[in-house]
Amino acid sequence: MHTPVNFERHLLRLFYGWLFFAPVLMLFKLYGVDFYIADYFYHLEGGQWLLKDNVIAKSVFHDDGRVLSELMGVLLIGFTVTAFLKESLSHWRRPLLYLIAAVTASTVTVSIIKHAISMECPWDLARYGGDLPFIGLLENRPVGMPDTACFPAGHASAGYAWVALYFCLAVRATCWKYVGLALGLGMGLVFGVDQQLRGAHFLSHDLFTLMICWTCSTTLGWLMLRKIGIGPESSRAHCSANSRHDSRLGYHAKREEA
Repeated sequence: MHTPVNFERHLLRLFYGWLFFAPVLMLFKLYGVDFYIADYFYHLEGGQWLLKDNVIAKSVFHDDGRVLSELMGVLLIGFTVTAFLKESLSHWRRPLLYLIAAVTASTVTVSIIKHAISMECPWDLARYGGDLPFIGLLENRPVGMPDTACFPAGHASAGYAWVALYFCLAVRATCWKYVGLALGLGMGLVFGVDQQLRGAHFLSHDLFTLMICWTCSTTLGWLMLRKIGIGPESSRAHCSANSRHDSRLGYHAKREEA
């Protein structure tokens, strides 16, 4: 019995990720990368945030995207309840509880930071037709300046939070772990780009959200899944069955050639 995931290695990768991310943010500030990208989108839309209230950008990718993430959460809770009611699914209980905890921790952490740190959205800034000056993340805000909650990217967290699917599936359905990872990254990327096109966030806001979700998923994975074992009941058997099937096909092919 052993865990199929080396969580210590993943924690080390997370540590290196933050070490790499810090100088990247410094480069963003030094060279104005956020403004460069936002300027491009703003001028591409004719000197206005043309997609701010666009039906597809707002109603589909923003509003319906949030509903999709919430629906996934409801389905996850339903699967978890089913796993506790059916003994044959008992080996899924801890991975599903982990997934609930990781998704919740990611979105709640992003929300707490959003309301604890005031930072303007691009559409708030005078540079993009708004009426507020840009105040950096660690700079003092002028007295009387209204509080805003645009950092980090909340909507992107509804997608990036699901990168936790990677660890959930890695311990019980290894063949599907990269599908889970791609789903979480894909949703977060789509939601994040949509908000940038609407003028709601800078690129760095989305990157911060991704790092927060990665941190929550990896840390909780280490806490909740590192001692989980692989038993005969694991759905990894499906992957093994496929491997054995491929091996048999190869064996028969060699016999026919002989």
